[in-house]
Amino acid sequence: MSRRPTSLALSAVGWVGFGAVTLWTAAFLAGVVVPRTADAPVRTTTGRALAVDAALLLLFALQHSLMARRSVKARLARRVPGDLGRATYVLATDLCLVLLLALWQPVQGQVWRLDGPAAVVAWALYAAGWGLAVAATFAVDHLELTGLRQAGWATRPHRSHAGLKEDGLYALVRHPLMTGLLVAFWATPRMGVGHLVLAVAATGYIAIGTAFEERDLRASFGSAYDAYAARVPALVPGLRRGR
Repeated sequence: MSRRPTSLALSAVGWVGFGAVTLWTAAFLAGVVVPRTADAPVRTTTGRALAVDAALLLLFALQHSLMARRSVKARLARRVPGDLGRATYVLATDLCLVLLLALWQPVQGQVWRLDGPAAVVAWALYAAGWGLAVAATFAVDHLELTGLRQAGWATRPHRSHAGLKEDGLYALVRHPLMTGLLVAFWATPRMGVGHLVLAVAATGYIAIGTAFEERDLRASFGSAYDAYAARVPALVPGLRRGR
């Protein structure tokens, strides 16, 4: 019990960081408010920019993947109190994203530029993507996802813990958070080469992460998940697998 105030404080810091980094990323991709954006003016050579960006993306991928492995979680549990395990993961993710956003090097070149009604549609899709991504965190258990529940900010279990979730956003796609992020990365009226590099890397990481998550869900829910997957597409609403 003596660790409870520390757990509450650190998990709160992680949650605030989660919100701040989400807003920062949205501004970073949109090219507004923040001084450094995905397609800001070029500051170095193309080769050096790509090398730096690749290193930042690799750092995030390694942190996000390795800390999710059971063996790493077991080692971390011997050094970090159990109620801070998820909060530690969130804090580490916050730090890696801050480094990526602060040190990202734009790359020269433009892939596309939309104006007029097409640009309005792109911005609307961009906002919808972020709205879906944020809503998806509440469709399951936002407090658990961000480490607040484990740290003691809520004592009553979330109703979604009863089993496989198939209603709400999950009746449209099996991974609404990933769908929202994909839309947010790609829906833009101005796609520069640097933004494209980030979007491609994010798409690849999401594809790999979703495949591993699907494997775990099938292991947990068996035929129930198979039936759910047969009815509901993974990422694109209305796109179902062929029989």
